[in-house]
Amino acid sequence: MNSRERVFAHLNGQPVDHLPLLPITMQFACRQIGAKYRDYCTDYRVLVMGQIHTAQAFGLDYVNTMSDPAREAADCGAVVEYFDEQPVAIVEDRALLADKTYLARLKIPDPLGGGRMHNSIQALALFKEQIGQEKMVEGWVEGPVAEAADLRGINALMLDFYDDPGFVRDLFSFVIEMELRFAREQVAAGADVIGIGDAAASLVGPEIYEEFVWPYEKKLVDGIHALGARTRLHICGNTRRIVAGMGRLGCAIVEVDSLTPMALAREQMPQQIILGNLNPVAALRNGTPESITAAVKQCHREAGGRFIVGAGCEIPRDTSPINLRALCDYARQSRP
Repeated sequence: MNSRERVFAHLNGQPVDHLPLLPITMQFACRQIGAKYRDYCTDYRVLVMGQIHTAQAFGLDYVNTMSDPAREAADCGAVVEYFDEQPVAIVEDRALLADKTYLARLKIPDPLGGGRMHNSIQALALFKEQIGQEKMVEGWVEGPVAEAADLRGINALMLDFYDDPGFVRDLFSFVIEMELRFAREQVAAGADVIGIGDAAASLVGPEIYEEFVWPYEKKLVDGIHALGARTRLHICGNTRRIVAGMGRLGCAIVEVDSLTPMALAREQMPQQIILGNLNPVAALRNGTPESITAAVKQCHREAGGRFIVGAGCEIPRDTSPINLRALCDYARQSRP
C-alpha cells in the first residue's frame, strides 16, 4: 500500500497498514533543500523540490502547495512583502479594501493569468507528473474570513461584522466565487484534495460564526466537492466554540490545533476524521522523541480510529529532524 492508497483507504473507512501522516511542512521543507523562502513562495519548482524531498525523506503521505496566505490577495492587487526567511506578509495598513466601495470594482483575477495562483497550479501539475501516483497531492485555497481579512484588514473586518454586515456578505460572496475558480483549476491540474485555510475564523464567536461564516464555508466545501476533490479544513487557533460547526461542513479531514483539546473535538465531531493536534512548538519543536511519542499517542487515544497524524499547525522550520521522525515513526507503527 503506497501513501496515496493509504490516505484514500482511510478516508473511505477501509483498512490501512498504518495511520496516515499529513503534517504541514512549509518553511521546514524549504530549509531541507537550503532554499530561500521567498523562492519557495514564488517559484513552483522550488516548492515542488522541497515538498518531494521532505515527503520522501520522512515518509509523509502527501505533498502540498501551501506556502503563505497571500496568493489570492496578491493577484487581486494587494500590497504584500516578501522575505528570505519567513512567509509573505500582507501590508495591512495599505489594505486593498481600506475603501469598502472598491469591492464593487474589484475583478476576480484569472487563476491562469501568470500570477501567484498560476504558480501554485503549475506546482500541482508538476507534482502530478513526478509523484502523483505515489503521494496524495493537495492544493490550497483561503477560506472566507481569512481571505476577507487579507483584502480588508483583520481589524476592519471584525468591526464590519457589526457595522456593515451587508458588506461582509458581499465580500464573502466575492471570496467564495474567486476561491472556487481557483479550486477548479487546481483540480484540473491534478489536486486530489483542496485544503481550506480559514485561520481568522477562530477569532469570531459562535454566533457570528454560525450566522456569517459557516454558510460561506459550506458553499466553498460543497463547491469543491462538486469539482470532484476532497477537502481538508485548517482553522488554527482556539476553535473550541466553533468546532461543532466545523464538523458539520462535511470535510474529509478537519485539522485541530493544540488550543482545542482533542477529546472535545471528538465529542463535538463524533464521526469526523481529525488531524492533529500536537502543539508545534512546545510539544514538537521543543520536545524529545520520547515526549513526542507520548503526546501523539494521547492524541490518538482521544481521537480514536478516525485519526490522522500531524501537528496542530505548521512544523516550525528549525524543528530537529529527529523530533519530526518521532512523529512519523508513531504513524508508521500504529494502526487506526
